[in-house]
Amino acid sequence: MGDEVRARTFTREDRQRYREKVQRCLDVFARMLAESRFDFEVPMTGMEVELNLVDGQGRPALRNAEVLERIGDPAFQTELGQFNLEINVPPRTLVGEGAYGYESDVRTALNAANARAQDVGAGMVMIGILPTLEDGHLTLDAISANPRYALLDEQVLLARGEDLQIRIRGVENLETWADSILPEAACTSVQFHLQVSPDEFAQHWNAAQCLSAAQVALGANSPYFLGRELWRETRIALFAQAADTRQDELKAQGVRPRVWFGERWITSVFDLFEENARYFPALLPVLDEEDPLAVLETGGTPSLAELRLHNGTIWRWNRPVYDVVDGMPHLRVENRVLPAGPTVIDILANGAFYFGALRALAYADRPVWSQMSFGAAEENFTRAAVDGLDAAVYWPGDGELAVSELVLRRLLPLAHEGLREWGVDDQVRERMLGIVRDRCLSGRNGAAWQVATVRHFEAAGCARGEALRRMTLAYVEHMHSNEPVHTWPVP
Repeated sequence: MGDEVRARTFTREDRQRYREKVQRCLDVFARMLAESRFDFEVPMTGMEVELNLVDGQGRPALRNAEVLERIGDPAFQTELGQFNLEINVPPRTLVGEGAYGYESDVRTALNAANARAQDVGAGMVMIGILPTLEDGHLTLDAISANPRYALLDEQVLLARGEDLQIRIRGVENLETWADSILPEAACTSVQFHLQVSPDEFAQHWNAAQCLSAAQVALGANSPYFLGRELWRETRIALFAQAADTRQDELKAQGVRPRVWFGERWITSVFDLFEENARYFPALLPVLDEEDPLAVLETGGTPSLAELRLHNGTIWRWNRPVYDVVDGMPHLRVENRVLPAGPTVIDILANGAFYFGALRALAYADRPVWSQMSFGAAEENFTRAAVDGLDAAVYWPGDGELAVSELVLRRLLPLAHEGLREWGVDDQVRERMLGIVRDRCLSGRNGAAWQVATVRHFEAAGCARGEALRRMTLAYVEHMHSNEPVHTWPVP
């Protein structure tokens, strides 16, 4: 959404003018696509990691402003909750030992930042949902100080017209209400970015949608929320409900949610931006002074500010991104399906699997999305979020099979192939994808380890809250070892 969004009141005229400006941006974007004005000769990858802050007892530390002041690094930014931070990792190519560069960059930055955080009694933890969160941490008192977050909260609830209902049925059930969007802050993720050409965007986005279920199953790391064991990747359900602007009546009418898997395969990146403009009313109708058509006709690169802001308030699990760097426009697929953690090496193994399998699927002679319905891909995604590595999913040519079998038999060989085509060194490829293989063979991802550890503490006589706290402290200790989660012992 950007730092330029400040506290303000929107008028009916603002909303009308914003709709018109989004359409004007969309028209200019279509012309840019037709005229091939995009930079894509050296495709770059990028990564963002969202973090939680905890105190010495493993409970949330609402101190992100103090921690950021201590860190003093613009790569670290606030997130919605005062117990959240985000690090933006500089983009790079995967060629050669590029993945090792990511590992070095992220570990160095996180270690330095964690040392600064400890100066104010906080520590950093990469985990999908912090297990020690309680109702009191999810009120407006815990929102970050940046005015854009309060404005977003106000506009979501204004659009909805009533409090947010959180209802998740899993191993245990949860039903509660929230008078702010702070439950969204419980959801911390890793986001992978891939720069692609306009001509190849659709095939990459379609392939990413097909891969999403396997990604979620492999990386699930969010089994607990507000003391309940829910889905293996509860973050998927929680985020969708915490940012939902629809009342029950609108859901019944088929109005689309703002957190969205989508509803069809696409043939162009334009399809996604056009859907955004057609289906979703403005949430933050902030107008920019730029005339995008005038900029384009004088040889410049328009920022398309309204189109980008609108896109930023529609949380697709694979989202299109238009951006301008050094005066050159480019397009990215932003993959948002994975939770944070458990370790840096686990995150990079997830990234290697995604980038490798994505490349192989995107350039396959017979695209997998031409052999399965979009509804099947979405159902796979939900099943993987509910059951993690125990999920059964559909794949063309195989029918229904265990997701771990799908990864081992089909997707892991494709990931090896794709990384070779990227030019990734064999040693890097074998190390990263070996972690994915061993995670499948052991059946242990972050969610499985969390559940097994909590059950151990409960069997030893701990109440659920204490078991979650002890598990969180053990998790933090293992996280700093950077040993992959499938090797972590259960106490």
